[in-house]
Amino acid sequence: MPETSRRGLLFGTAAVSAGALLTACTSNEPKTKGTAADNQPAATDDKPGKKVTIGFAGPQADHGWLNAINENAQSRAEKYSEVTLEITEGSNDTAAQIGQVQTLINKKVDVLVILPADGKALTQVGLQAMKAGIPVINLDRIFASPQAYRCWIGGDNYGMGLNAGNYIGEQLKDKPDAKVVELAGLDNLELTKQRSQGFADALKNYPNVKRVARQAADFTVESGQAKMAQLLQAQKQFDALWNHDDDQGVGALRAIQQAGRDDFLMVGGAGAKAAMDAIKADNSVLKATVLYPPTMAASAIDLARALGQGKGVGGMSELEIPASITLYSAVVTKDNVDEYLPTGFS
Repeated sequence: MPETSRRGLLFGTAAVSAGALLTACTSNEPKTKGTAADNQPAATDDKPGKKVTIGFAGPQADHGWLNAINENAQSRAEKYSEVTLEITEGSNDTAAQIGQVQTLINKKVDVLVILPADGKALTQVGLQAMKAGIPVINLDRIFASPQAYRCWIGGDNYGMGLNAGNYIGEQLKDKPDAKVVELAGLDNLELTKQRSQGFADALKNYPNVKRVARQAADFTVESGQAKMAQLLQAQKQFDALWNHDDDQGVGALRAIQQAGRDDFLMVGGAGAKAAMDAIKADNSVLKATVLYPPTMAASAIDLARALGQGKGVGGMSELEIPASITLYSAVVTKDNVDEYLPTGFS
């Protein structure tokens, strides 16, 4: 059943039940008027609507997750016959990306979806689009001013660390003096600091679990292998590893296998298909990964379409789409991996 039909049925049933109750109690009462929810425009759904041109500008797809962002945006746009997607060639050069967004502004697209290479550096062009009457969906890396976007949607870096820490804590809660190590991402990125903070805060819930070492890598296979080798050499015994990123986790697993170590459990981050395949096979130290879902790009297209068509969000009663949406960082294990495998990225 389409989302709008479900919502109409839900509110309709509630109104009938309330009306029947009123009639039974006071048959002379006038009929109640419809609620605001009954009178609002339809929520976004799969039915074709007003034609919408969406401009999409993202960074260079030099990482599995970033490539998945582009693929999710394109595949979702293709789902809607009335949506035209104007997609730029991704760039990590802020000046180049600003120029690409300005080109989309000059084309007078209806809505912009922007995943900035640098949120602060692209804030001005976001403001430029908003002032030109083109609403902006700010994807993941946030602009420095809320005036530069109509809606922000992104992942929860702190939540990634928190959920990874709680998962590890639960696995080790009955082990005295448990030791964990952390293979982080780039330390100059705010997202890395947030992930580490969430992890540290979660471990406070488990007094028997201590983080004994932390090493920063840079989200590449090569750095993951090199930094993990250093951790293994320095720490002869530990019980769990949290690796912030599944791409660098490929290298980390290589180092672990080369060292012949299998005396601990490993939790990954982001939700790569290779990591989910390994979790399902259950033949390595990798037992879970904490999602940072690239499906957010598909959701951003849905939000842009809703904006362009003047609709709200299915499942919500408000007339407008929200101002911000933070996605949940689910923990994928062998118990639920089949559910999440279709979202895994290469």
